[in-house]
Amino acid sequence: MRRIFPSPRLNGYVPSPILHGYFKLFSSASSSDLDAHLRFLCARPNSQFSEAFSLFYQAVESRNIPSPSTCNFLVHALSRSDNYDLAFSVYGKMTRLRIFPNFLSLSCLVACFVDAHKPHFGLGVVGLIVKRGFKVNTIVMNLLLKGFCRNGEVDKAMELVRVMGTYGLSPNIVGYNTLVNCLCKEMKLKEAVELLVEMEISGCHPNLVSYTIVMDGFCKDGRVDVAFGLLKEMKDIDLEADVVVYSTLINGFCREGKFDKGKELFDEMLAKGISPNVVTYSCLMHQLCKMGKLKEATEMFNDMIQRGIQPDVVTYTSLIDGLCKQGLAAKAKEIFRLMLHEGEEPNTVTYNVMINGLCKEGLTSDAFKILEKMLEKGFKPDVVTYNTLLMGLCCDGRVDEAVKLFGVISKDKHSIELDVITFNTLIMGLCKEGRLNEAMEIYNRMVTRGVVGSLVTYNTLIGGYLQVGMINRAMEFWKDMLEFGLVPNSITYGVMINGFCKMHMLNIAKGLFCKMRASGFSPTVIDYNTIIASLCKESSLEQARQLFEEMGNTNHGPNLVSFNTIIDATLKAGDIKSAEGLLKKMLNMGLQPDTLTFSTLINRFSKVELLDEAKRVLEKMIASGLKPNAFVYDSLLKGYYSKGDTGEIIDLLHQIADKGVLLDTEITSTILMCICHCSDEVDIMEILPNFAQEASKGTSILSNDILKKLDILPKT
Repeated sequence: MRRIFPSPRLNGYVPSPILHGYFKLFSSASSSDLDAHLRFLCARPNSQFSEAFSLFYQAVESRNIPSPSTCNFLVHALSRSDNYDLAFSVYGKMTRLRIFPNFLSLSCLVACFVDAHKPHFGLGVVGLIVKRGFKVNTIVMNLLLKGFCRNGEVDKAMELVRVMGTYGLSPNIVGYNTLVNCLCKEMKLKEAVELLVEMEISGCHPNLVSYTIVMDGFCKDGRVDVAFGLLKEMKDIDLEADVVVYSTLINGFCREGKFDKGKELFDEMLAKGISPNVVTYSCLMHQLCKMGKLKEATEMFNDMIQRGIQPDVVTYTSLIDGLCKQGLAAKAKEIFRLMLHEGEEPNTVTYNVMINGLCKEGLTSDAFKILEKMLEKGFKPDVVTYNTLLMGLCCDGRVDEAVKLFGVISKDKHSIELDVITFNTLIMGLCKEGRLNEAMEIYNRMVTRGVVGSLVTYNTLIGGYLQVGMINRAMEFWKDMLEFGLVPNSITYGVMINGFCKMHMLNIAKGLFCKMRASGFSPTVIDYNTIIASLCKESSLEQARQLFEEMGNTNHGPNLVSFNTIIDATLKAGDIKSAEGLLKKMLNMGLQPDTLTFSTLINRFSKVELLDEAKRVLEKMIASGLKPNAFVYDSLLKGYYSKGDTGEIIDLLHQIADKGVLLDTEITSTILMCICHCSDEVDIMEILPNFAQEASKGTSILSNDILKKLDILPKT
């Protein structure tokens, strides 16, 4: 027994001067007076359990023994007040005094051990109960089942049921539900269903709680259809489902993306007169937000309020998250303000969602205001909060501020544990700006902190060094990555293909492209476009065409960039017919030409003096709603200048002026060249100094500004 029960002790308790008086008084007092005072101390509104124990201890030491009933009362009172050690100590004293505990005292000791997460010791007390001739009841059994299940020892709990069954004792509905719940938590759903059957056989019929627990288990396991089958079974045995059952199933269907089925159950609830609760609405709204159906989610939110159901933090957070994901951060802020106005406190997730939404829309300054609110309310930002803010600053080009923020959070004594995403975010931001030395400093700090780099870390650094032509450094990271057991992914290959193509090392890029496919990765459209563009630049048009055709057989297919690249290269090669065929193919695929497509065609047609074709393309461009830029007009002017077509030049100049095209130095030079060809009345020397001044500033000038000075053109 000494192993199970602690030896009696005062637990460091120092009796007050008043108690010293009590000890002196009761050392000679009658047992009945001592009993009465012990009970009085325990029964007071502000129970003085420590004082009662100290008085008991001192009395026993003085050989003034309380009655057995008072000793048992004291064990009961101390155990119920969670003074487990004191209860054990009183019991220990009782055994030494050969005062036998009653059934209630022993049951209380079982409860103490269960609450102290020591059900095995509680089982030992059950042995004492039997030894003392008492009969173990379902209350004691339920306590032990609860203890084993809470410790995750469901097998021990099941074994207890089997053993007690041999003595003719079965759990009641509470005990069975405890077991069912534990089995479901451990995803032992087959055993849970078998236990429901066993309950029926033993005459303890599963109730609403039993079915709800098992339904929840199947829903969490992604087997909501099985859970739904249990609802039908409930109906067959006239067991009425409540809001918890419906909410469980609705949540299950929504988690599987089956919103319509969840909505059907919601409507069924209403038809049966079962009022939905905040959980019901939150499940449906969360799924609607995930589907991007914000209008319906908002309608459901309003319906919820009209029914007098107060949205909770989960409801608000779901709606805020949905709005943010749709790029409606301003609307999300309104809901956030409403939440505060209604007295519903946001949690860390709510703040993080709001901060993330603002950062994604480039409203990083507003995101920092939310952070201030978060701190004012006493919430501690977590690593997700700071990672989001760092990403927001880097995406806004405010990398210096991101570095400062990183410095603050990494030096804070109460700092959160920075993770690999924190370091990756900053490394990416610095690499984008070509600040590789600083990126390396962050990488080294990451290693020093014991944070293991991810593929993102190495992909970023490899790409960063390749962009500036530092191949050896990039390859060092490639080797490090492999040594750390990281397997290159499609992004790794894509980054390297892009880097080597930019350095005009096409053969290496092509080798990586082949290795990428051999490793089981499908090249992306960007990977194809990168290789095709490099092949075209190196006049390897046939290889580029082969790769372009190959794209058509992949899941991706060529995009507008692919067509623009191959059309441009085909036109450069003088193959106008093939270029026109590519344009038709593009249109057949549903891809609409953009400004670059039209500009490329106009430029090439103008260079080979197919000016009627170029003019036709210009008209199509304007008809499609695209605005010709300076490059387009420059190409046409040069074409007509080469042909000596003054009339077309003058028409184009008026078009340029009417449309207010911004002129760069290239087209300004072309305009002046054309003007010299068109008229002898213009004093070129008079306007050249003005133009030279504008050009030296490196600024663009409006076409009508320069053409107004040329008062020689006929007005239309």
